[in-house]
This record gives sequence, structure tokens and C-alpha cells, in this order.
Amino acid sequence: MTVAEGFLYNDIPYLRVGQGPPLVSIVGLTPEHDIPTGVERRVALARARALADHFTVYVVNRRRGLQPGESMSSIAGHLAGAIEHDLGEPVLLDGTSTGGSVALQLAMDQPGLVRRLVVISSAYTLGPGRALQAEMARLIRAGQPAEAWASVITAMMPGALRRPARPLSRLIARPMVPADPSDVLVTLDAEDAFDVGDRLPEITAPTLVIGGTNDPFYTPDLFLRTASGVQDGRAHLFPGWGHGRASGSSATTHLMLGFLLAH
Repeated sequence: MTVAEGFLYNDIPYLRVGQGPPLVSIVGLTPEHDIPTGVERRVALARARALADHFTVYVVNRRRGLQPGESMSSIAGHLAGAIEHDLGEPVLLDGTSTGGSVALQLAMDQPGLVRRLVVISSAYTLGPGRALQAEMARLIRAGQPAEAWASVITAMMPGALRRPARPLSRLIARPMVPADPSDVLVTLDAEDAFDVGDRLPEITAPTLVIGGTNDPFYTPDLFLRTASGVQDGRAHLFPGWGHGRASGSSATTHLMLGFLLAH
């Protein structure tokens, strides 16, 4: 299956695969805002390839070179501009984790650009994840980026494994350390301030929220309140699942596909 790559308008990195109506898929937090390589690329394309028989899937990140102090609305606005400029039509939209925050913001700021919305392992504001991400930002600013990424990797593991797995998390994190952490720090700061609970009714697109009940970043109540707050929303919670499993499971992909193909 042929994969195209490059940058959309506003310097938005993308991978593209498939044929059909456009589906824009916003990835979660990454060390750099660039065309993914290695494991990150394989993970990004796994779901895209599963959906590529039905859609032209654009796997996108935030733009490169975010400016200090940019809000989530600003970050979503860069992507909205790219959709208008390069795709020229309303799209199906999904976002995972931090990408879900971007997707929610875009759907409320530019409702005319979104036909259907899927929010995966994300909600209208951070829950327990706010403290986790604040500590991550602190470690990056303190010159300990590998420890910062290791802390997040560890948090997504089952509770009993977190302490013994911390050395392994550090090994996994080392190759993830970017030369310049500026983009991820701007994104972390924007998500720390992100809370659009009072604006959820502005989202007009039919919306599906998918999450796990053991997510360390969000509570089940936040997932349910996100779905109930939009004009046409529903939620599916996987009992006992954490952030990573709900984000990457084939069951999540199948739920998405059924929802996105519904009329």
C-alpha cells in the first residue's frame, strides 16, 4: 500500500494512505512535530492502513515551529487552515490523546469543516493527566528529557508493573529525546490550559468518544461528560483498559470504522 508523506499548508507534517473521502487522524503527543520514522511511523500507519480501504487517511501532527504561548485554539487553527487550503472540503476527523484535544478544539472552532468526529483516549480537559504532564514539562525544562518521556511511558503501564518497569521505560525513552523540545513544551502548556467543557454544545458533528476506565490521564466521567456535552454524542468505555490499549486496539479501530461509515 503506497504511503505518501510531506507537509500540508501551515507546515503540518502528514502521512497519507488509501482512497475515498478524507479522514484526518491527529496523533497524540510526540517528541517532535515531523514526518514520523521508525516505530512511531509503524504505529501511526497501523490504524491508517486498516481504514484505507474506505478513506484517504491523513495522519497528521501539530505544525513545526510552534511559538511560545500558543493556545490549543491556535494549534487547531493551523490544521483547520491546512484542511481548507489542501483538502478543500469538510472531513471526517479523529484524534487520539493530545490529538483528541486538538480535534475537539477544531470541531468547535470550525464546525463546518468536520463531518464526523472520533475522540480516542481524550476529553474536554485533562484529569489526573494534568499532574503527569506538568511533571513531564518540568523534567524537560530541567534538562532531563529522557526521564520525562520515561515517566509518561511508565504511567501507561498497568499499576503493578510501573515500579519494576521504570528502568525499561528509561531505555525506551532515550531514542525519543529530540534535539529541540520547544514544540512539545508549547503543546504541553496548551493542553494544561485546555478546558472546553462549556463550549461542547458548539460541536455539531456526530461524535464518538472512546476510552478505557483505567486511563491514568482521564476519568470515565470525563469521557462520558464529553460525549453528553456535544450536540450528538455517544461514548464507548472499555472496562479495565488503560490509555495505551484503548488508543491502539483493533477493537477501537473497528468501532471507529462502523461509526464513520454510518449515515
